[in-house]
Amino acid sequence: MLKVHSRCDLSCDHCYVYQHADQTWRGRPVRMPPATVRAAARRIAEHAREHKLPVVHVVLHGGEPLLLGAAGLREVLAELRTAITPWTRLDLRMQTNGVLLDEELCRLFVEYDVKVGVSFDGDRVANDRHRVFAHGGSSHEHVRRALALLRRPEHRASYAGILCTIDVRNDPDRVYEALLAEDPPRVDLLLPHATWDHPPQRPGPDPTPYADWLGRIHRRWVDDGRPMSIRMFEALHPGGGGTEAFGLAPADVLVIEADGSWEQVDSLKTAYHGAAGTGFDVFEHSVDEAARHPAVAVRQDGADGLCATCRACPVLDRCGGGLYAHRWRTGSGFDNPSVYCADLLRLIETVDAYPPPAPPASAEWSATSPVEEVLDDLATGHGSPSTLTLLAATQLSITRALLASCRDRSGTTAAWELLVHLDRAAPEAVRAVLEHPFVRPGLVHRLDPWALPGVRAAVDPLPALAIAAALRAGIPAVLRVPVRADAITLPTLGSLVLPGLGESAEVTVRPGGFQVRAGSVERTVLLDPLAPPPAGWLPTRDVPVPAGRLLVEDGDPYRDCYGQPVTSRLDGPAARALGRTLAEAWRVVHRDVPAHAAALDGGLRAVVPLAPDPARPLRSATARHAFGAVAVTPHPDPETVAVLLVHEWQHAKLGAVLDLYDLVEPNQGTRIRVPWRPDPRPPEGVLQGVYAHLAVTQVWQSRAATDPGDASAHAARYLAWTRDGADALLASRSLTEAGERFVGQLRHALEETRVGSR
Repeated sequence: MLKVHSRCDLSCDHCYVYQHADQTWRGRPVRMPPATVRAAARRIAEHAREHKLPVVHVVLHGGEPLLLGAAGLREVLAELRTAITPWTRLDLRMQTNGVLLDEELCRLFVEYDVKVGVSFDGDRVANDRHRVFAHGGSSHEHVRRALALLRRPEHRASYAGILCTIDVRNDPDRVYEALLAEDPPRVDLLLPHATWDHPPQRPGPDPTPYADWLGRIHRRWVDDGRPMSIRMFEALHPGGGGTEAFGLAPADVLVIEADGSWEQVDSLKTAYHGAAGTGFDVFEHSVDEAARHPAVAVRQDGADGLCATCRACPVLDRCGGGLYAHRWRTGSGFDNPSVYCADLLRLIETVDAYPPPAPPASAEWSATSPVEEVLDDLATGHGSPSTLTLLAATQLSITRALLASCRDRSGTTAAWELLVHLDRAAPEAVRAVLEHPFVRPGLVHRLDPWALPGVRAAVDPLPALAIAAALRAGIPAVLRVPVRADAITLPTLGSLVLPGLGESAEVTVRPGGFQVRAGSVERTVLLDPLAPPPAGWLPTRDVPVPAGRLLVEDGDPYRDCYGQPVTSRLDGPAARALGRTLAEAWRVVHRDVPAHAAALDGGLRAVVPLAPDPARPLRSATARHAFGAVAVTPHPDPETVAVLLVHEWQHAKLGAVLDLYDLVEPNQGTRIRVPWRPDPRPPEGVLQGVYAHLAVTQVWQSRAATDPGDASAHAARYLAWTRDGADALLASRSLTEAGERFVGQLRHALEETRVGSR
């Protein structure tokens, strides 16, 4: 948890940061300085790398994090993504009061895949009992406006849910109905922070008012068919998984305060001044050192860390002693049951009276898993930026493995040694080269020259990769690089075409460019983007798009991996025309289907122009080994090209998924008839078609909403194709359990699309 801003624009009287025992916030900087953000990000990345963590969760908190503003938050998010994502999947979240949330911030959170939780206590009376401005004014409409923004389709991916602090003086039915009306993915019901020294309010003679209040909401929730996730109730069921407040799972939260101090979970601020402190900070101490602090370590001990009363309790494994802070009593410290002990016992009895829904048929899928998260996310039709980041990371891992396999086939160790050196000295430069979509096809060619269509001369790719990375890093280097057809191609940068080079040439990286020598031939190339390219140097051209730069790749020899003829290098006017069309098509995708645009932004790096074919003037393609690229026939209409980009990027994403998970049973002779092809297709081909057509359906549905015309007919056709294809797949019994889940979820997304189009 990162306290990126230590002040707040509300004055909630139940806030444990400002209103309870701990007042250390007064001596902390208002906002977390950039140097502290960098140090925190490095510590988290270091911890993930050393422990090979599959995922880390970072929550931006405060105070109020939105007080940083869009520019300040962008700096924090970019630093976290840059430092941490090379080592693990980063789950970014934020907790906010929502008062300052606007469209610009929502777009920022979608861009960086930040899940946003909003603090909201229900109807106006309930919310304004505590959550008010310093002048006493209501925050209710401000928060409802924020929740309405998050519910919009273009922002919905960032809507994490609502945190609601309980006050038993409020009407539980009205609170429940107000929460339900905001259509949250999840609700966290929070017991107000209290201790044995400062017990919670208990109006009236009822010994368990909190359990009775929550029990009323639980009954409404069950009777309504559990229309939203309520974390407390789900956690209290047997096997519910637990949370920080319930169960015996080890504590897994550390806080980094605005000054860089490591602290324990910050609810401890309700106990006494300095209760959360460790004496450590991110500048001098690692995550492991902070986690070994005795007060943190005791919460890793499960039942052994609890008092004797709790250890003897029959619901110990589900209650877990309640929230750690709620056990505090002067004299005995935290060696006590929760101050809400009687309420928790009563609430568990209430939950037990309503058993949870039956689990899925397969136990494999009965609990959340990383596989389930990825497949469910992609089954929406687009997938979140974090999932795209995961897919790109796994594709990079495959490329690195192929690179290591090619090392033994390299004619020299010098290229490998240079790459190893650069990977340590300038890892981002090496990463940028290895993420180029046509590096992997080149490596596959080297290992098996007949594995892909296209050129058959499998030269050693390592020297060119090393020189390209050295150029990007600005680090001097000298290597002999193989020549193919009088050309040296440096991935991501361009090709030098120079007759007479022979089979190899010496390439020397110098400031601002490189020098090539082969016999009597010598050429110096200065990589100045503002100057005309020197003779023979054909730089890779790019197009500015919202996510950065998109390459028009018409020079790399391994772009010929699509089974369709590609163009030779486009002349200047043709390249500029294609660039304008691609840039405009990208804007069209953002207009029509923002969630798919975010997926494009997250991974599409290059477009390969296919050679014109009078018989098929409109063609597009993807290649399994070229993640990050699609191929299209140059076409002047950006509306048409936008559909092609979305369609082909679906194939690229699904191909990356199939590199990770088996969705189709292997070695089948099954063929399935589909409405979009005359010939029966294998199950994987149908799966690819269904997934691509789901996205195209969503594009046409969006267009039909503003300009029905032909768009409605297109939408109806693709909707029918996708539905029939998905149903045929499910009926074919050719899918694995994971595949059935994926297609089932996809089918659900399709029904939502259909309903939304009415």
